[in-house]
Amino acid sequence: MKRTPSKNLFERFLHSQSSSSIVLILATLTAVIWANSPWADLYQKLSHLDIGTYFNGKQYHLSLDYWVKDGLMAIFFFVVGLEIKREILIGELSSLKKAILPVMAAFGGAAVPALIYFSFNPGGAAASGWGVPMATDIAFALGLLALFGKRVPIGLKVFLTALAIVDDLMAVLVIALFYTDQINIPPLIVSAVLLTLLSLVVRNHIRRPVCTFLLIFGVWLGVFLSGIHATIAGVLLAMVIPVKATIEPKKFFNILKQHKSWLMGSKVTRQSVVTDRQQRQAIEQIYMASRKMIPIGIHLEEHLHPIQAFLILPLFALFAAGVIIDNNTIAAFPSSVSLGIIAGLLVGKQIGILGFSLLVIKSGWSELPTGVNWGQIWGVSLLGGIGFTMSLFISELAFFDDAMIADAKIAIFIASILAGIGGFLILNRMLPPKK
Repeated sequence: MKRTPSKNLFERFLHSQSSSSIVLILATLTAVIWANSPWADLYQKLSHLDIGTYFNGKQYHLSLDYWVKDGLMAIFFFVVGLEIKREILIGELSSLKKAILPVMAAFGGAAVPALIYFSFNPGGAAASGWGVPMATDIAFALGLLALFGKRVPIGLKVFLTALAIVDDLMAVLVIALFYTDQINIPPLIVSAVLLTLLSLVVRNHIRRPVCTFLLIFGVWLGVFLSGIHATIAGVLLAMVIPVKATIEPKKFFNILKQHKSWLMGSKVTRQSVVTDRQQRQAIEQIYMASRKMIPIGIHLEEHLHPIQAFLILPLFALFAAGVIIDNNTIAAFPSSVSLGIIAGLLVGKQIGILGFSLLVIKSGWSELPTGVNWGQIWGVSLLGGIGFTMSLFISELAFFDDAMIADAKIAIFIASILAGIGGFLILNRMLPPKK
């Protein structure tokens, strides 16, 4: 029987992101329909359901939607952090020549939409929404790109993935630096100490699940109490997780060769492993060396991708996308907020990504990926206007007025749909025909 070759990490990543976009769409539609149905009260009650505990005479609780947005989304940002770290150390951002094109494209695709939004909203409460049109939803963008199958050059897939990951990094920095009202230093110091301890535990392969969980929870809680958005804890945790092997291959093979030759000569059986301590120690040395050869970051990324793609993000969409569309909402639309977001995502992303890519190529700092033309870069720049998940997330941090939040979410939906359709049509024309 012919064995099907296993997919590499990039292909598994791409498949997970593309297939999850369907689930994300269903969750979004469910939220909008539910919030405007006769059962809208149930939706609101579920969103604001208090979950917490009592300790030392005090009550600690958050509503269900906050647990999703501050708790579960920290796992999403943890995976994002692992992706960023992997790309910087061993991936498409690991060298200046590789990184310069997607980094500058992402910078342009974030800065220009923010400036366009700011031109619509130069002051007042609406001005704080400049971060909303900066983001790109990697799941939807790659999901649409995946519809073209083998027509898409691998260089274009890598360019869009690297661009979206840099975009995520900038979104994380924006949240940490600009959407944090006040920082409480003592909890942040405690988080830093616990993060250092966790780094030592991970790097020394100390197998204490309870201890590891308590350290992780402590870091998250410290960031949460510091006033910085709790999801940043996910990125901080990812920074201490190795994404490369912690043992040199030469040393690994020496350990393997040494213990293998001894074990083969010592007549190992299932019974002898129980009674012979020396055999057990030799097998354990091989096991520990093998663990050090498999980066824990890659292992976690593989296993957490399905969880964040098919559970966490759909739950976030379910609680974040439930916009109540009534006469007041329709009457207020479009406002300067919605116009700024739509213009930023639809026009700003194209100008920023395409313009900065052109600047980098024409200056000689980099070159277009193999098999990729400018028409395809244009199509990808439109796909970059699909803000959705991250844009929804930032909109809830940027605005405090419910009407502004609703207006922003409607604008995000409209811009993302138009960007997706526009990008699909352009790529359908610019990609090579199906063989």
